[in-house]
Amino acid sequence: MMRLPRFAYVPASTTAEAADLLSEHPGAQLLGGGTDLLPKMKRRQLEPKVLVGLRGVSELQGIRLNGGATIGAGTRLHELAASPEIVQRYQALARAASLVASPQIRNAGTVGGNLCVDTRCNYYDLPYDRRCAHGFCLKTGDSDVCRLAPGGDRCWAVSSTDLAPVAHVLGGSVRLVSTRGERTLPVAQLYTMDDGIDYLRKQPDEVLTALVLPPSDSGLRATYVKFRRRGAIDFPLLGVAAAVRTDADGICTEARIVLGAVATAPLPVPQAAEVLVGGPLTEEAITAAAEKAMSATKPMDALDLPLAYRRRMVMIHVARALRELAE
Repeated sequence: MMRLPRFAYVPASTTAEAADLLSEHPGAQLLGGGTDLLPKMKRRQLEPKVLVGLRGVSELQGIRLNGGATIGAGTRLHELAASPEIVQRYQALARAASLVASPQIRNAGTVGGNLCVDTRCNYYDLPYDRRCAHGFCLKTGDSDVCRLAPGGDRCWAVSSTDLAPVAHVLGGSVRLVSTRGERTLPVAQLYTMDDGIDYLRKQPDEVLTALVLPPSDSGLRATYVKFRRRGAIDFPLLGVAAAVRTDADGICTEARIVLGAVATAPLPVPQAAEVLVGGPLTEEAITAAAEKAMSATKPMDALDLPLAYRRRMVMIHVARALRELAE
């Protein structure tokens, strides 16, 4: 049985108090649903001495419509997936939330937790005793070697958030609060490319308080397609978020495609989206865009299934997402 290491639990009642506690206890971790943090603590991937509890922070809960939508970071994933307003206005986001893990995990996991979910790697996620036997890696901080790319000096653990690619194509942003004040950061700028360790531009003493989405009545249609081994539980081996805007004649005037689980951060592929702009969403245009997306990506060897297969899945699932939008 895997047991948690010893830690102090300090509950916060407000966002400001949570920020104060993070500042007071360097290295502390925020605990919302804990569906990713607690298993990592059991595997000794993370060993914070202090956990700052967010369950009692009511201002992090709920969905507020204000032209667009402001979704509290503490909102449970099942609440996001089942919200009639989100289903009606931001169907792709509701779908992405509904595809996270399992019902039990969605009942506990939060929006903020999924946006900030740790990067994954088959080696990093091995049980502690096996990592002891084989040697640790860059991401644990106990080695100067990446087990995926021993000749390099970077960690290539993969981003596995389902919500971020959709929030990216929708033009969303996040609110971050610390003892220094509040700032807003576009989701497109929240993640660090090519660094599986410092994968967030959120500072360690900042609390992500909300996901903010622009109005949905701008004619932008979006969808999300997820590829994984099983139909539940599993993290994505690929996530495809796509959005298009067409005029009255069916001509595509704007397109966005963002891929998840192929890099250390959600990966936009503008060269694929540009193929669609200026013409109708025909099968020929969709195929060309899907091929561009495949050629622009190089999935990392951090997850299971052969790389060549996963790369081909990029083309197949981008095409599926675009066909859905074309319909």
